[in-house]
Amino acid sequence: MIILGIETSCDDTAIAILGVSPKRGYKIPRFRVLSNIISSQTKIHTKYGGVVPSLAKREHQKNLVPVLLKALGEAKLLKNIKPQYHSKAEYGAQQVLNSKSKTLKNILEREPELLEQFIKIVSGISKPKIDFIAVTHGPGLEPALWAGVNFARALSYFWNIPLVGVDHMEGHIAANFLENSNVEFPAIALTVSGGHTQLILMKGPNAHKLLGETLDDAAGEAFDKVARMLGLPYPGGPHISRLAKKGDAEAFAFPRPMINTKDYNFSFSGLKTAVLYTIQKLTGSDPVNYELGSQQVKKLTPKTKRDLAASFQQAVVDVLIAKTIRAAKEYEVKTIMLGGGVSANEELRRQFEEKIKKELPATAYRVPSTNMSTDNAAMIAAAAYFHKKKASLARWKTLKANGNLKIG
Repeated sequence: MIILGIETSCDDTAIAILGVSPKRGYKIPRFRVLSNIISSQTKIHTKYGGVVPSLAKREHQKNLVPVLLKALGEAKLLKNIKPQYHSKAEYGAQQVLNSKSKTLKNILEREPELLEQFIKIVSGISKPKIDFIAVTHGPGLEPALWAGVNFARALSYFWNIPLVGVDHMEGHIAANFLENSNVEFPAIALTVSGGHTQLILMKGPNAHKLLGETLDDAAGEAFDKVARMLGLPYPGGPHISRLAKKGDAEAFAFPRPMINTKDYNFSFSGLKTAVLYTIQKLTGSDPVNYELGSQQVKKLTPKTKRDLAASFQQAVVDVLIAKTIRAAKEYEVKTIMLGGGVSANEELRRQFEEKIKKELPATAYRVPSTNMSTDNAAMIAAAAYFHKKKASLARWKTLKANGNLKIG
């Protein structure tokens, strides 16, 4: 089985081709990543201190076709271009205009640049040997999501290939399956990203029950905001992590919000505010000024910045680990999995492993490789495999983006 995955939930344009081979005796098949192409927009959004949805959508329109061609090429599925008249593009465009242009224009009416590329380039590509197409349809930034969803709808219609929508957070969980088919259930999955922090109970690869989630800022969002307070560029997580390596995690006694509550929800807004107030106190800046100016940040010594980063990071790690371990014990799970961009954090990965070995030695620990922790389309294709029965030739007519999509 071959699956084409598309991911545009935020600022990365990603397309992957995944080969799937069922493995006898395992609930998880053997996945082979035939290609996994990602076009990053980080440089574009850095100057704004975060992702601008309208700019993200614009860049997705530019990038989707080139990324598709590269993904198909690496997977050796870009076989033949239809015989040309004066040029390949002209022939493909003529064929589309003759038969399917009206429907394609309706599908991509909100993405005119993408429509133009589709008619000029994609229409000239022979239908690849793909069993179905999977696309992230939520949660995420809706303008960005729609670019990917509409592109997937157009491909499904034009190539007559079944389509299925995938939950982005399910994708982050499924990233664990790409490299390890030996996952026992029940399992607990902690997904931590820029927009979400969730604890999920899994009784099978596609049986999800949301136990708890963030009530305000997600862990990744808190990392980005604290990084901005320290004068660090976007995205903040990697920069905080680098500073924290040489800092004292006990230098500042930051709170561990909701660490002892009986539920499995999270809250990082108070922690973020505690860091802000500490910086304001250290620099003598106005306590009502939420955004710190560059002059205030310059008052912090390099050592103080490192200690602030380490202390903040440790507070987040403590909360994430404590909640997850407690849930794992309550539900007597066999596996604990991490997923999401924040799961690439070295300290989080290391301390999780230590804690599991100490308190739950019989429980397996799974975490994706760092390059699969961040947004990519291979994880979307992997998650789609468990929803393959929902893939439909008619889905292109009804699939919609949903920025607030809920797992489970």
